Amino acid sequence: MIKNIVFDFGDVFINLDKKAPEQALAKMGIRHIDEEMNAWHNTYEKGLMTSEQLTENYLKKFPSLTALSFKQAWNSIILDFPQHRLDWIMQLAKDKTYRLFLLSNTNDLHIEQVIKNMGALRYSQFQNCFERFYLSQKINMRKPDLEIYDYVLQNDTLIAEETIFIDDTLLNTAAAASMGIHTWHLEPGLQDVTQLFEVKKDLF
Repeated sequence: MIKNIVFDFGDVFINLDKKAPEQALAKMGIRHIDEEMNAWHNTYEKGLMTSEQLTENYLKKFPSLTALSFKQAWNSIILDFPQHRLDWIMQLAKDKTYRLFLLSNTNDLHIEQVIKNMGALRYSQFQNCFERFYLSQKINMRKPDLEIYDYVLQNDTLIAEETIFIDDTLLNTAAAASMGIHTWHLEPGLQDVTQLFEVKKDLF
């Protein structure tokens, strides 16, 4: 029986345009994200690099960029948060049938943009739905590293077999599944998080 639901954030609740940052950078002449840049991104998501350091790295590597143009390109991934999803999770939290958690790979610039797009009140309403709000840059870990799932299970005394994890990235759900956690690899555009109890009715 499922007692705990762990949700991803991007493309589960808030809509993303994952191609937008690369497209925006390409318009400024940056057409390839190399291994060094990917390493920056992962380090930044773990909170081991500041927004200022990430921006400075990009400006050094690409002098044609400005701090503003980089930030706009970086944050172009963040879109809207549909009200029906907020209503759904708020009702689920109100019902108190399940323990609810959020586990997201994110970063300070993206969270700033999320709050700007959603509005501080709606963001606060969303955050308050969860017993714990795990953001990668706050806990210095990121998915799909197994340590992050183990950390959540241990920190909140969750039993893997009583837990379901919902994420739009197959690598992330596969990692969680390898630890005995039930998963739903949600496909954005084809499925909506509000369909959870229909799609996974065999678990609930």
